[in-house]
This record gives sequence, C-alpha cells and structure tokens, in this order.
Amino acid sequence: MFTGIIEEIGRITAVEPSGDGVRLTIHAPTVIEGVRHGDSTAVSGVCLTVVDWTDEAFTADVMKQTLDMSTLDGATPGRHVNVERALASGGRLGGHIVQGHIDGTGEILEVRPGDKWQVVRVGIAADIAPLVVDKGSITLDGTSLTISAVSAPGEASPWLEVSLIPETLRATTFGERRANDRLNLETDILARHVERLAAFAKTEGPTR
Repeated sequence: MFTGIIEEIGRITAVEPSGDGVRLTIHAPTVIEGVRHGDSTAVSGVCLTVVDWTDEAFTADVMKQTLDMSTLDGATPGRHVNVERALASGGRLGGHIVQGHIDGTGEILEVRPGDKWQVVRVGIAADIAPLVVDKGSITLDGTSLTISAVSAPGEASPWLEVSLIPETLRATTFGERRANDRLNLETDILARHVERLAAFAKTEGPTR
C-alpha cells in the first residue's frame, strides 16, 4: 500500500526485454535506502517489485498486462518517473490509500498556470467518470491529489481537474507535464467498492 506522497523523482536508466514484458532499471538513490528483494515500489503510480538493486538504482520487471494499461509502455532511458516506497507500518498516511493498481491512463487536455498554482485538466474514460467526485481523491502518476472540478454526468468527453501547488510541481514530474501527455490513473478504492456493490444491488434486487 502507498500514500501517493512522492519521495523522489527517479530516472529510467535501462529498458531490457524480458519475455513479453520489460525489465526497468531506475535511478532513485533516496528510495533505495533500506530496500530488500521483493519490496513493492510505486513507479509513476504502478506497483512494481524490486528484483535487484545497487547503491543508487533498482530493477523491476514489468509484465505485458501492465505495459498495456500504463504509460510504462514505450518507456525509454532518460524518462523521469515519480517514485514512492510502500507505506511502513506505523507511518503517516499523508495522502490517501493507494494500491498501485492503476485503472488505466488519462490524457492532459489543458494546463492553466495561475499566480500560485497550476490547474491541470485530464481527459478520462467514460467508465472512470462515475468514480471521480469534486473534492475527492485521485492518483495521477502515483501522486495523491484532490480533485478540484469534474465534468457533468453524461458529458460526451468526461474530464477532471486538479490544482497543483508549487511544492507538488517541484517534487513530482508534474512540473514537466504538458498538454497531450498521458498519465497513469488510479481511482479511490472506496469508490470502486461502492460501484461494485451498487452493481450487485441492481442485479439481485432487495434482500430479505
């Protein structure tokens, strides 16, 4: 489990074929501290398992299904990624509960700079739209953010907006993001559970 509070901006240094997936090596000297084989690490919101490491980098395998669903597909050396270690027992939950199991990707439609913050509008899939709510939580590229605006129900091209403070722009890859960039997206786990329960309620009818 993660919190969506990014610890470090890492850099992909190697991408090697591995079966139908790839093996990524990521330079992230802060996150490497105390790492052990099999540890979970979120890379731009995707939960990966550490299989090897050095003093400044770690290596993880990414299977084809993950590549198909995320922006790690087509990753090349030099790309910056948001990195977070799994939440330690007793640690502070500074963001919200993040699993690292993304729902898919969204596309930045617009970046609007402000005096002290930056508003980013992200286009989302129609099946994601019911799971996002104004003032609710969303994880974009592994970053726990508060939704500041959403499209109306039934809108043909749904979207959400987040407002980013200078610290978020500095500490994450959002400082580099531009229109048309793709982002990994994970909705709030509570919203997903409610949607599933509601689906069963509709099919099964009232219970005695």
